[in-house]
Amino acid sequence: MPAPLQALQRWAERRLPALTRYRRPEPLPIELHRRRIYIVPTGFGLGFGMLLLVMLVGSLNYTNNAALLLTCLLGAASMSSMLLAFRVLDGVTLVHIRAGHAVAGQPIDLHLGFRAARARESVRVDLDDGTQAFAIGATGETEVAFSIATEFRGWQPLPRLRVWSTWPLGMFRAWSWLYPEQSVLVWPRPEARGPAPQAPDEDPARRRLHRGDDLAALRDYRVGDPQRHVAWKASARHEGLLVKDFEQPQSHEEWRLDWRELGHLDSESRIARLARWVGEAHAQRRRYSLWLPTQEIAAGSGADHYARCMSALALLP
Repeated sequence: MPAPLQALQRWAERRLPALTRYRRPEPLPIELHRRRIYIVPTGFGLGFGMLLLVMLVGSLNYTNNAALLLTCLLGAASMSSMLLAFRVLDGVTLVHIRAGHAVAGQPIDLHLGFRAARARESVRVDLDDGTQAFAIGATGETEVAFSIATEFRGWQPLPRLRVWSTWPLGMFRAWSWLYPEQSVLVWPRPEARGPAPQAPDEDPARRRLHRGDDLAALRDYRVGDPQRHVAWKASARHEGLLVKDFEQPQSHEEWRLDWRELGHLDSESRIARLARWVGEAHAQRRRYSLWLPTQEIAAGSGADHYARCMSALALLP
């Protein structure tokens, strides 16, 4: 849309209450109908209308029936295109919004699900500064992907969406606003660097080795070793007895991440440090637990545990 028309539209939204009656958030699903779809001529449509006006005056002035018939046919085609532009949006429904995960300062992915009873073409949706075109096929549903900027942790409300179309001839623009009553959860931004969490005190030998089920190596026989662990074939090729050793390096010890141990920091600094520790534990595939003033999360690992801990940090007051 040209800049002058955008400025005119913003002025109209400020001045005319009828254009802004859907500014309040609405629960999903949101269906477009005739009371909330607006139609305005595009720049091309205005120019085409002026051309038809000139053709009409000329045909009437010179009593040219052929030119008058052509003018009427082109005028009827333009009016039909206005009806078709309206029918592109009529009945389109925003049924769901799925959000990904992102820390504050990074864009978060959104997936908008649209549904319609029949196929639609050349529909566009504006969100922030981005525009995506989509079509609804025979299945009746489609998804549109967006990314929106984030700044702070916690719940972030979604901005208004504008759905519009100029199909089929580009003479008229049909558009409507959608303001879903939904927010996305933004995770806290981890601190850039800092100390590692204190590991629980443990025997160094136990941290290095533990008894496993798989064969690790062969070693010399020691008094007290069970006979079933003696490697008889390998011992036949050596002077002494060799025993199968099943000791293996032990996995990383569990991290206990505790809000109370960071009393020298303010709340936001505690959240940033715990977020960094959670990220490091997840990257190293450690088991870790998290104690917060609002809840205590038991030890675990994996993507679901990481998402649960980061979401708990994001919701802290």
